[in-house]
Order: sequence, then structure tokens, then C-alpha cells
Amino acid sequence: MRFFWTFFWGFLLIHMASYVVNSMTGGHYDFMTSTILSVIAIVVIFIIAEVIPNEPAANDHH
Repeated sequence: MRFFWTFFWGFLLIHMASYVVNSMTGGHYDFMTSTILSVIAIVVIFIIAEVIPNEPAANDHH
């Protein structure tokens, strides 16, 4: 379920940001470019989530 929600919200937020930035700069909104950017961002988020350890750091105070 976490993959679905990450994809859902990542897809929506990247498209929203792309629309707003293109509107502010006078460009045009391109659905496919936004979709490709959202898929790349979501894959990067999944990779970062797998690399970060789940265990707390060891407490080695002497």
C-alpha cells in the first residue's frame, strides 16, 4: 500500500509543481514530461527509503 500512496501523491504533486512553474515562466504544460519526471522522482524516493537503515544508531558513549 505504501508504494501506491507514494506513487499517487508523487504523481499529483510533481504534476502540480510542473503546471505552476510552467505557468509562472510563461511556458506550456506538458503531461508526458511531468509524468517522466514524477516516475524518476518516485524511483529515487524508493531507493532512498531502502538505503536508510531502520535500526536506531548504536549508542557508544564511554
